[in-house]
Amino acid sequence: MPSNVPTFDDLLSSAKRSAVHLEMRDIYYSNPRFEAWQEGHRVDWNDRDSWWRPFHQSIADAVARGVTVRRARVISEPVTEYIRWEHYVTHANVTAGEQVRWVPRRLASDLLLPGNDFWVFDDTTVRIHHFSGGGDFIQDEFLDEPRLVELCASGFERVWDRAIPHEQFEIH
Repeated sequence: MPSNVPTFDDLLSSAKRSAVHLEMRDIYYSNPRFEAWQEGHRVDWNDRDSWWRPFHQSIADAVARGVTVRRARVISEPVTEYIRWEHYVTHANVTAGEQVRWVPRRLASDLLLPGNDFWVFDDTTVRIHHFSGGGDFIQDEFLDEPRLVELCASGFERVWDRAIPHEQFEIH
C-alpha cells in the first residue's frame, strides 16, 4: 500500500466516535486459522492468549476510548464454510467490544449498497477493500470524498437496521 494511505490501525486509533465495517462477500482469502478449523481445530475460548490478536486489542482500545465499533455482514444462505467459520470466531470480535450483526442476502434485496466491503471512520473517511472474484485481497483504497463517505455510511446504517445481532443469529 502506498505510504500516504493510512493503515487500519492509524485510522482506528485516530477515530473519536465510530468505526463501522460492512462485509458482503461469502468467502475471503483463506488463512491458517480457517484451514485449521476446517480440519476440526476449535478455539479454547478460556485460553485468551491462544486467540487474542493485535486486531482484537486495537478494537478493545478504541472501545475503551469511547469509539463505537460495529460490523454488519450480508451473507448468502445456505452459508459457505467460510461464513460458518466467521460466525464461530466472531466470539473474539464481540469479546473485544465490537458489535456484530448478520443479515441474510434475501432480506437485503431492496437495499442500495456500495459495491465493495468498507470501513467508515467518524463519518469522515472510508477505507474500501478490493478483492478478486475468488476472495483474494487485492488492495485497500482510502477516500474522504464526502458524497462517497455518506453513501457508505448510509448503506451501512440500512443494513444495520435490518440485521440480526450476533448473539441471536444462528447458522443453519
